[in-house]
Amino acid sequence: MANPLLKLVKYRVLLEMIVVLGIGGSGQFGFQYSVLNSLSPLIKNFINETWVGQYHSTISYNTLTFIWSSIVSLPALAAIIGSTAAGYLSRKYGKKRSLLWGNLFLVGASMIMGFSKIAGSFQMLLIGRFIVGIYSGLALTLNWQYVGEIAPKKLREYTNTTMYLFYSSGAIPGLFLSLSGILGTESSWPILVSIGGGTALVQLVRIPFYPESPPYLLLEKGDKDACIEAMRQLWGDDDFQEEIDDLMKEQEAMKNVQTLTFLELLRDRSCRLQLYLMVLVILTDSIGGVNSIYFYSYDIFLRAGIAPQQIPRFTMWIAVCDCVATFVCGWLIKRCGMKSLLLTGYGLMVITLTLLTVALSMKEWYHWMPLCSVVLVFMFMCVHGIGPGSVTISITVANFTQASRPQALVITSVLTFGGLFVIGMIFPYMVESLGQYCFLVFVAIIAISGAIIYFYQPETTGLSTMEITEQFYEMNFQGSKEALLSGAQAEQHEPRYCSIF
Repeated sequence: MANPLLKLVKYRVLLEMIVVLGIGGSGQFGFQYSVLNSLSPLIKNFINETWVGQYHSTISYNTLTFIWSSIVSLPALAAIIGSTAAGYLSRKYGKKRSLLWGNLFLVGASMIMGFSKIAGSFQMLLIGRFIVGIYSGLALTLNWQYVGEIAPKKLREYTNTTMYLFYSSGAIPGLFLSLSGILGTESSWPILVSIGGGTALVQLVRIPFYPESPPYLLLEKGDKDACIEAMRQLWGDDDFQEEIDDLMKEQEAMKNVQTLTFLELLRDRSCRLQLYLMVLVILTDSIGGVNSIYFYSYDIFLRAGIAPQQIPRFTMWIAVCDCVATFVCGWLIKRCGMKSLLLTGYGLMVITLTLLTVALSMKEWYHWMPLCSVVLVFMFMCVHGIGPGSVTISITVANFTQASRPQALVITSVLTFGGLFVIGMIFPYMVESLGQYCFLVFVAIIAISGAIIYFYQPETTGLSTMEITEQFYEMNFQGSKEALLSGAQAEQHEPRYCSIF
């Protein structure tokens, strides 16, 4: 017992920092994207009532569907703004100050949404959700960068999976509080949509006492003493000479290289394959069916034949299963590797979605088919949490160096939120036109993505940033490092931006 307790004490600041960042970053993101799920009938009724009061006419079904879809998905569109700003702000002001200022957006958005019912304005919900989106894009991008850089190499795979753990954990209180017996009532739902602002207070109180990430201090600021002090604060008196050596190698490689801008990253040949794979895994995770179930589980379960009063509880247990699955991923990731978990998850997701399509098609044939649909939804979320849900961001962070990582994660956020916006807007119409067969579209997306990753993504577990980058370097330039350098001397040709050799 002593050894685990000593480890907890030694990494106390690191663990606390991960929790605080997770609550305000991916946890807040999960809360905001789950809290409206069970409130669908209440908010649609609110929209209808305020429409009649403002325009003295009954709202049409198509207009109501469009407004509701916009309330659900507008944060994803707004988050692109926050994500785009995150790269610039983190370089200029650091992650700490950027997160602290970003919390003011969340406080303002919570107040606007909380007073929307009193004001009789569904437009205030749209405005509040838009501001929440800006905060989510900023906080989530900085959360990804921060958590990916503050842990020692031996713990990095575990800490990176916490980003998805907090996302699924953040969904649980949103779904629980939205139950009809708690805050999911006609009079209480405005309190629920504004309660997320409480996480802003947690970050405002604690973040000033945390250090910037060691890679940022050494590679961006050139302050080795501050880097070592940050390591000591985060990791105790551990032997972190190996991490310092890795960072010094990266600093030496980056000596004549500045942090890449967005356009430089797109033009840099040595980062090309990493970018392609990043686009592939992020879009697969965003539009591969998971968010459709999170956004519209109420409608999915209703179509499966579940009684409306039972649906919120089923939806809450989806998030619980997703959270538990993420813990399992943390245990498996060292044993199996990130690439293996990702591909296994994709394969099982294809199987469960195909079976879900069959079950929904046969729901009128057997009285127990709705139960099969519910079980398959739970299975789908579990295999996603064990594999792609936890690994997608981790493997993206691992694929890039400090020079390219900030802009890569900005692109990651833009793709994530862009995919969320698209799926949030079109999924109701997909269900209307394709019915249960809409899930076959997701099957095709996941299968194609898995095949490409199998051939081109190297295993990253247990490797340093420089070792991973060297593997990509050889694939990007279709040859070994030595062959490339000999060719470069003959042709006087070198990669322009973030070559590490």
